[in-house]
Amino acid sequence: MNLFKLSWANLRAKPLSTFLSLLLLTMGVGIISLLLLLNKQVDEQFKKNIRGIDMVVGAKGSPLQLILSAVYHIDNPTGNISKAEADQLARHPLVKKSIPMAYGDNLKGYRILGTDTSYVSHYKGEIASGRLWEKTMEATIGATAAERLGLKIGDAFYGAHGLDADSDDIHKNREYVVVGLLKPSGTVLDQLILTEVSSLWAVHEKPKEEEEEKQEEGGETRPDEEITAMLIKFRSPMGMVMMPRYVNENTNMQAAMPAYEMARLNENMGVGITLLQSIAILIIIISGISVFVSLYNSLKDRKYELALMRSMGASRRKVFFLIIIEGLILSLIGFILGIILSRIAVLILGNMMENNYRYQFSIWTIHETTIDLLYYIKKWFGDLGFLDSDDGVIKVPTDFLLLLGTLFIGILSAIIPAVGAAKTDIHKTLSDSH
Repeated sequence: MNLFKLSWANLRAKPLSTFLSLLLLTMGVGIISLLLLLNKQVDEQFKKNIRGIDMVVGAKGSPLQLILSAVYHIDNPTGNISKAEADQLARHPLVKKSIPMAYGDNLKGYRILGTDTSYVSHYKGEIASGRLWEKTMEATIGATAAERLGLKIGDAFYGAHGLDADSDDIHKNREYVVVGLLKPSGTVLDQLILTEVSSLWAVHEKPKEEEEEKQEEGGETRPDEEITAMLIKFRSPMGMVMMPRYVNENTNMQAAMPAYEMARLNENMGVGITLLQSIAILIIIISGISVFVSLYNSLKDRKYELALMRSMGASRRKVFFLIIIEGLILSLIGFILGIILSRIAVLILGNMMENNYRYQFSIWTIHETTIDLLYYIKKWFGDLGFLDSDDGVIKVPTDFLLLLGTLFIGILSAIIPAVGAAKTDIHKTLSDSH
């Protein structure tokens, strides 16, 4: 007697209730898996791109907007600041390193960033071919940007004003020349077109005729040189305490602390993620109740069948496991469909994120959870003495834990119907059927 085949045949005989149970399980597992995948990849991107940056200075406005625009390149800048004032701040004794940034142009949605070569070093970027830019209007292209734009060494292109990919305001007065391509780094470097700060100034210079007109009118021929933001790393923790207040109160610039602003953002996002996870868990619990109701109600229609199986030699244990296997099959199929659904959702959302923010998401990322087994060993058996603090700390794929949880729901939902099936009174059921 093949219990698996019998269980599968029983589920196929109730297509509507089986479909409902699978739908709920799939939705619950899919939402939880999707949130874990997105949360892991967003968190990795945030941490990787913010590493080594203690403070960002830019035009006064929203601190979060300044961080998103200058560090992650997913928002509009708050404005421009005087390069002279920024350079003066960079010479402060508490400042160890500073990286100037000028941006506001794009090529088909990929941002053109004016900076110095220390920006590439900061993110440990490596040259794939060619070299880093050295002169005005030379450009080195990030791996993803080069691939999507089809750029290679020696190519020339014009930048467009603003950060909108559909901008018609093309700077045709000066053209950029590609001199190098970067290797993939998994950071913002991949999405950027890098050049000298002076390149951004050059493409925004007014035509010679306009300058001559301004000279005749007594106006200035060249405004003060400006940049958009500056990334700063401090020499000591004292900089974290003193510099933000100094910048905000004594200069025309704004200081924003990336770690603080991203912590606030994560805190606000965390509420929504927790709510969605709670909804997903509730859906899985409801699906478990659905499995229970389906299996329990089916006992009424299958009492004669189960009694007949018992009369033909099937033990109570086999009948019990027949129902348990039905619950396991439902939960396993629901888990597999949920994982597939989450990967499809990541693929769709990843394409949307790449189109809007130039960030990529992978469907193959594995989210892991750290479990401290030593904590539970001490809790259950006490301190055994010979175990070190690092013993028993393991990393487990979260999808595996989700599988165990889903199978547990399936088994739990099937236990009561399984016990009822095992206790079926053979003689009474067979006599009542005649």
